[in-house]
Amino acid sequence: MRRAKWWAGGLIGWAALVSLTADWAALVSLAADWPQFLGPRRDGSADDAAIRTRWPQQGPPRLWRYPLGAGWSGPVIAQGRVYIFHRLKDREVLDCLEVKTGKRIWRDELPTDYVDDFNFDDGPRATPAIAGQSIVTLGASGVLAVRSTPTGQLVWQRHINRDYDVRKGFFGTATSPLVVGQKVIVNVGGQAKGAGVVAFDLASGKELWRTAQDEVSYSSPALATIHGEPVAVFLTRAGLLGVSVERGTVKFARPWRARLHASVNGATPLVRGSQVFVSASYSTGALLVEVAPDFSLKELWKGDDILSCHYNTPVRIGDFLYGVDGRAEAGPDLVCVEWASGKVRWRQERFGCAGLITVGRQIVAINDQGEAVVFAADPTAYRELARARVLDGRGPVRAMPALADGLLLARDTGQLVCVDLRPE
Repeated sequence: MRRAKWWAGGLIGWAALVSLTADWAALVSLAADWPQFLGPRRDGSADDAAIRTRWPQQGPPRLWRYPLGAGWSGPVIAQGRVYIFHRLKDREVLDCLEVKTGKRIWRDELPTDYVDDFNFDDGPRATPAIAGQSIVTLGASGVLAVRSTPTGQLVWQRHINRDYDVRKGFFGTATSPLVVGQKVIVNVGGQAKGAGVVAFDLASGKELWRTAQDEVSYSSPALATIHGEPVAVFLTRAGLLGVSVERGTVKFARPWRARLHASVNGATPLVRGSQVFVSASYSTGALLVEVAPDFSLKELWKGDDILSCHYNTPVRIGDFLYGVDGRAEAGPDLVCVEWASGKVRWRQERFGCAGLITVGRQIVAINDQGEAVVFAADPTAYRELARARVLDGRGPVRAMPALADGLLLARDTGQLVCVDLRPE
């Protein structure tokens, strides 16, 4: 009888332990990260449920600043650490910091000889990607590298521009790598046969597959499951391209680029179910297509007077897109567009270029002047909720910001700042 009671008590204790462990795992899983370009889902959406929009006159609290060199690579956040990729003299530098204090944990450097032909910026443009205990970077001259996140130790590197005979392009290498499982997928754009898109092994850097012949763009790929198949979706130099993650086969393609040679594709595609949205500037415009079960494409709408994105990627909340329409140098507008029809619901003129992040029914923008702006995701009208300068205007602000656990990370070409937007 005593033994039976002990056994029953043991079961109850074990059940309690399992329940506690499950509760703890659930708590841990609530922690938000921003592990790659455009966030956890590569669509500009944060895991945060809400942010503070009642700011003091001087703006939201800036918890810390960290000095940086050149570059337009955005910060990424995982497990309480922020990683920032920038350039100091002739070195491309990856720094790992404590996200709450800005204290540096480690630094690793690789040499670079990249020189921008237009004197814009010599630093890296591509945002790193974190996968488990690995972080992937892609430098301005095409050096693809993987390091250990705990220590910063270099695991491997390879010069993909040399390996695949890649033309320099206007502004160097800028596409942010996509990590899917053990694959690092990059729009390499090589002149070598079939090296438009290449998948590399995350552990070794070995080529796993190559496909297509598209030149590289300044757009970064998205990941989607379309008709049950994982597909990497690119806006290459030539246009829309969907590639099977597993096999590297081309699933669909559609030309979408400016006739003007001196042009770029910069915005990342957005996927909703089996529909894909792409946009480009230089008299090109927006396009929405439906991917059929056989992966053929049906055009739903298009136009250059709707949402022509220069380099910022729009965001979607519900049935509406919010994005920056027009060339950066022309003072572009912020617009709200119906996803299904392409109808423009409202236009906020001369809003400026801005990296956009969705948080619930609100959108956070870091504009090219270094201001943080919060506005409502309201399809009836533009409703601004808060605005304050958070960066000091050291060059144009072109890097995508990051948001995790209420902490907003933004950079220019001289500093990285951490802004406290945690709800009161």
